[in-house]
Amino acid sequence: MHPRLLPALLVILLSVAPALRAGDTPPPPPPELVQRADKIVAALQLADAAQAARVSDLVARQYAALRLVHETRDTGLKLAGELTDKTEAEQAKARIKDTATARQAALHYAFVAALSAELTPAQVDGVKDGMTYGVLPNTFKVYQEMLPNLTAEQKRQILAWLTEAREHAMDASTSDEKHGWFGKYKGRINNYLAQAGIDMKQAEKDMFARKKTKQDN
Repeated sequence: MHPRLLPALLVILLSVAPALRAGDTPPPPPPELVQRADKIVAALQLADAAQAARVSDLVARQYAALRLVHETRDTGLKLAGELTDKTEAEQAKARIKDTATARQAALHYAFVAALSAELTPAQVDGVKDGMTYGVLPNTFKVYQEMLPNLTAEQKRQILAWLTEAREHAMDASTSDEKHGWFGKYKGRINNYLAQAGIDMKQAEKDMFARKKTKQDN
């Protein structure tokens, strides 16, 4: 390992998201994150302005905390990639990713708990959908339109997997990464449906044919 890289790499490995000391006031989130949070919370149409402000602050601070984790992770991975020993490099990358994942999980559960103290379960789902571009409800709707004869159990399983995908996507660093989580779970869903004898390509063609017939009438 390059001696000049070791100190910086260890700092990144051991403190992916530095904790504030007791009594410290966290810095305000960047304006663009506040704006993003305000838009998500506005969709909830909360009647209590003070409550809306609190929830928006929670969302903005979650975005800021995740950004710190992601930026620190990416810096660490870049440094690890400069190591000449490939085995050491891969071990360092794995540790950096594991540390970042653990920190994301801690932030995730604390964030959901804080939201749940302010909002109803349906409103919490609204925030989660806002943070993931509404992919869950839109995708679930498409599956039901494409496959009108889905059983109750199939619908339950599809929704469960999309919900799991959303939990991961909430913590992702980019739009592509968020959509990637849904893509991964959609692949699982499609395999599940194929095992039940459903031809997804034909189902899609049939859906578009039904829509065209409806438009023509």
